[in-house]
Amino acid sequence: MNNSMSAKKNISVKEILSQNAIYIVLIVLIVGIAIKDPNFLSVTTFRDILLQNSTKAIIALGAAFILITGGTDLSSGRVVGLTAVVSASMLQASDYPRRFFPNLGELPMIVPIVLAILVGLIVGLLNGWIVSKFSVPPFIATLGTMVIVYGANSLYFDMKPNESQPIGGLRDDFSHLGTGFFGPAGKYSIPYIVVIALAVAALVWVIFNKTRLGKNMYAIGGNVQAAAVSGINVKRNLTYIYAIAGALYGLAGVLEAARTGGATNNYGNMYELDAIAACVVGGVSTSGGIGTVPGVLAGVLIFGVINYGLTFIGVSPYWQLIIKGLIIVAAVAFDIRKYVQKK
Repeated sequence: MNNSMSAKKNISVKEILSQNAIYIVLIVLIVGIAIKDPNFLSVTTFRDILLQNSTKAIIALGAAFILITGGTDLSSGRVVGLTAVVSASMLQASDYPRRFFPNLGELPMIVPIVLAILVGLIVGLLNGWIVSKFSVPPFIATLGTMVIVYGANSLYFDMKPNESQPIGGLRDDFSHLGTGFFGPAGKYSIPYIVVIALAVAALVWVIFNKTRLGKNMYAIGGNVQAAAVSGINVKRNLTYIYAIAGALYGLAGVLEAARTGGATNNYGNMYELDAIAACVVGGVSTSGGIGTVPGVLAGVLIFGVINYGLTFIGVSPYWQLIIKGLIIVAAVAFDIRKYVQKK
């Protein structure tokens, strides 16, 4: 009897460690960096990490939709770049000497923001239509749209009179959206962009856990044939899912332009890989059907802590890349092992 009880304890400990591995890794990273430099453990440091990674969290949440269905979205980074350029081009200060649209009056800020999000949604719809209508593998479909979007963005960015010059001189109200804070200035003030990212995360959690679309998404990722047999309209649901992901990329592009105070056609380059890596490290299965919002956010934070924390203690950026790569490979290997064991 004692042997069976100890076995149960061992099993439960293993389950706890397995289910919470991502959070344990995050804590170990923070503790390790803090031991090297105790100044890392400050409110300002963590606020800066959250500020720098809020847009990446929104992109990763969009990518999670696609990964849970068993697909991959390579277009997210370029959609971020396109929507950053679109929103920034229409929200420059009226007295800025190199305006993208010299004769454009001052628009209500919400108009270019909504337009940019719609652009992202349309690209998502295109991805979903290609994948669902023609059964093109998501990797290939989104690879194609990634190239198309970058080309379209470059053409737009190269229009006269801009001619591929970085877009700057953004209006104060727009820049404030990405750099402003709630409450009086100080180390305890909360950035707008962090609150927006948390609100998006809450909305995505509701979609994942409390809506029919969310249940269908997990069913499609778990077994697409079984989902179709059970009466789920796979094509329609995939189209909706890709559209939502595109809209999230569009919002992230707007916030990235506001946060950095400008935009170029190269914004968002390689962001798709960071988003996919954060999702995988955060427990979103590469086989589909598995993934949570807290896990995705933890994955984003892990890479945020690596980038900021290791720079904070003076670790070479090249070593940072090696560490990130090892974490990604370990996470995927762990995921595949769990998948094989289940089968």
